Amino acid sequence: MAAAASAPHVLVFPWPVQGHINCMLHFSTGLLAAGLYVTFVHSDQTLPAGGGQPLLAAATSPRLRYVSLPDGLPDGHPRNADGVVQLMESAQAKASAYRSLLAKLVRPGDGAGGGFPPVTWVVADGLLPFAVDIAEEIGVPALSFRTASACSFLAYLSLPRLFELGELPFPAGHSLDEPVRGVPGMESFLRRRDLPSQCRNCTEFQNDPLLEKVIEFTARSRNARALVLNTAASMERAALDNIAPHMCDVFAIGPLHAMSPAPAAAAAAGSQWREDDGCLAWLDGQADRSVVYVSLGSLTVISLEQFTMLLSGLAAAGYPFLWVLRPDMVVDSQSAALREALTEAGPSKAHVVEWAPQRDVLRHRAVGCFLTHAGWNSTVEATVEGVPMVCWPFFVDQQMNSRFVGAVWRTGLDMKDVRDAAVVEKTVREAMECPEIRASARALSQRVRQDGARRRRRLVGGGVQAARGVHRAAQHDEQSGSCGDRRMRNY
Repeated sequence: MAAAASAPHVLVFPWPVQGHINCMLHFSTGLLAAGLYVTFVHSDQTLPAGGGQPLLAAATSPRLRYVSLPDGLPDGHPRNADGVVQLMESAQAKASAYRSLLAKLVRPGDGAGGGFPPVTWVVADGLLPFAVDIAEEIGVPALSFRTASACSFLAYLSLPRLFELGELPFPAGHSLDEPVRGVPGMESFLRRRDLPSQCRNCTEFQNDPLLEKVIEFTARSRNARALVLNTAASMERAALDNIAPHMCDVFAIGPLHAMSPAPAAAAAAGSQWREDDGCLAWLDGQADRSVVYVSLGSLTVISLEQFTMLLSGLAAAGYPFLWVLRPDMVVDSQSAALREALTEAGPSKAHVVEWAPQRDVLRHRAVGCFLTHAGWNSTVEATVEGVPMVCWPFFVDQQMNSRFVGAVWRTGLDMKDVRDAAVVEKTVREAMECPEIRASARALSQRVRQDGARRRRRLVGGGVQAARGVHRAAQHDEQSGSCGDRRMRNY
């Protein structure tokens, strides 16, 4: 019991949407494997049934527990891409509830419960910068965890400079294919259309509300003891090198899902929809590398016109396809009608589920390519499995990720801004049939897996030492008042 009382205890606080929760659950699993205690903060809406019980996680680890805080939105709010700004604002408004929780959990013997020691450090989602600030005010060292790519983080970090250089806002009548020169390391391939999509809406007088918030939150990452990213140097070394001078420390510890798979109960806790593993049996009946897997993530919302265009292109491509169709994904449309349209378009070739066990799908022998929104979790998961991608991005980091897939790693094709079924057909066929793309995907997979093995040894084998390092950093900062010469590159 004495050992437990002095053990490192990490409070992990993700932004309350599925992709962020999943990524930080994988991170938490690595901390547990290193012997640390973890308190994982859900929202009231994402907390599994019974999740408030102090010993909920005993079946997976006696050192893991879930607590919840309100996200500030009403129960009927869709919590999808259309409500992202509202979710950011409402989470900020509930900062006082987080302060009360953390203040309770840092007191020895008071409120920890279940034999947990006091919280000794915080890892908070980069979209919850108040969580870092409050932890530091209370006296708890805090790290900022960004679940997006390093390349997109660097782009957001560079946006103020793009305004200074006159590259933003885009001039009237502009071409989206004009190059962008103000993001370091990307001068040779970055175009206007590859910047986060909100850049297209900003003016000299008023930026897009989402863009303003992400610029602010990115800048505030400098306040944390370190920036943690779910990436690998084999994927994004140049971006990491350009981020590092602006942060105290940078930890690139991905790919987290491959390094330390989450316990079953924790994985279930991250899912808002029940995974339909029946799709794996359907895949078993398909030929090797013959299936197009289609998933646009947990937040994307598309119009009926976009749905019809994508469906027409997939059907014309002629390959069987497995499509993840969330109930809330197509605006003003009934799921039953959409499923019927899918079945009619591809009888015996289309299989539709509301949610799929994506990692198992991507590693299945039958999957030949992945038509994806290019969210970072999906991009990393496909990269690890060596699956070619067709990227159809929508917002925030996805435009950047898709450009790296198509122009930097060459592990797939970038289909951004496409509104033509014929282009979908052509792009899917090329991704399925091009040997050069498949070879590039396999080569990057091998490099990332090797990189991940080194990261695993560091995260699991050195978890306790990392915690102690955070405390040493805290003492240094208290003496010097800044990160000073403590800038490090942990990748």
